[in-house]
Amino acid sequence: MTLRIERSTRQRFTVFTLSGRMEAAQVPSLKELFDRDYRNIILDLRDVRLADRDAVKFLRGCEAEGMKLEDCPAYVREWMDREND
Repeated sequence: MTLRIERSTRQRFTVFTLSGRMEAAQVPSLKELFDRDYRNIILDLRDVRLADRDAVKFLRGCEAEGMKLEDCPAYVREWMDREND
């Protein structure tokens, strides 16, 4: 299982829909995509099936920088919250 990334726009936002397995190996590619985009970013995580620790740290950082996380799987949200403690 790999990470699939689809890009779309919604009003003034760029939406990246992620699906599959999110691992540390994909983080640099995601950062590159985000750096090229000049709009506000929404990450739709509805179809993320697995995420490793580095991916969760990355998502926490994205949210801290103002990106919106939509449909975040409960286990990922719980892990992110625990990391904040």
